Amino acid sequence: MATYLEFEEKIKKIEDDIIIAKTRADEPAVEILNKKLDKEVEKTFKNLNDYQKLQLARHPDRPYALDYINALLSNAYEIHGDRHFVDDSAIVCYLGFIGEQQTLIIGEQKGRGTKEKLKRNFGMPSPEGYRKALRAAQMAEKFQIPILMLVDTPGAYPGLGAEERNQSEAIAKNLYEFANLTTPTVSVVIGEGGSGGALAISIADKLAMMRYSVYAVISPEGCSAILWNDPTKVETAAQALKITAENLKHQNLIDDIVNEPLIGAHRKKDEAVMALKEYFLDSIEELKQLTPKERQEKKYQKIMNLGSFSE
Repeated sequence: MATYLEFEEKIKKIEDDIIIAKTRADEPAVEILNKKLDKEVEKTFKNLNDYQKLQLARHPDRPYALDYINALLSNAYEIHGDRHFVDDSAIVCYLGFIGEQQTLIIGEQKGRGTKEKLKRNFGMPSPEGYRKALRAAQMAEKFQIPILMLVDTPGAYPGLGAEERNQSEAIAKNLYEFANLTTPTVSVVIGEGGSGGALAISIADKLAMMRYSVYAVISPEGCSAILWNDPTKVETAAQALKITAENLKHQNLIDDIVNEPLIGAHRKKDEAVMALKEYFLDSIEELKQLTPKERQEKKYQKIMNLGSFSE
């Protein structure tokens, strides 16, 4: 059963009316209601504020990494473990083909349902997860296999065990090693990009965000608690943090925005998958026009220009 957010209630009402009209085989009513639905979707989704986009990024029906992997990848083979401690299920690594293109996909997986969420630690990776991602990436580097990274995490796991196993070092090493990869790399924020947990698999030749994804150094809830000690300030914090794809593109912090369906990836998952597939394959073709050295130099210059400004 579909889940509707508060601002989607009018859309839900029209969709319920369409279902009733279809059960009555009232085709003229269905046609009228479909036109009404299109207008309501355009009106609603073209006027979303930053907090509403945050809600969409966290929508329980939104496609997760494994949803995209299962839809995109053929001849898929999962890579397990960091060969040091354990296999972290919050990060998944799959080798396979997207169309004709051999690809390694590294994704952060949140999980659905209580059992799956616990297994995936709510999408919060531990150090061994980032080390697994690095091990898989280094294998892809050896054979010059392009890498697609799917970012979707509230942040790296902040537990005592993760700190004991050097969480910060694992993230820092990924930043350094991914920056030095010469194989073509594309990273896409598909949902929630939280702090260093997202950054650890975001260093790529091209960094993009889905239309309704968010990327922030801290969650709006954490920001409102620290700055105002007031949970009611979450919307204000979301606006101030500039977490949306449009804001980050304007600041030149990301390269592109992947245009998922206007109504959201959670309503039209097949169209969202195709949008991601087309973006990745087009990006790889573009990156293949450069030599490995040229790609590395371009990535270096992009990283060095982050945060630059002029008065």
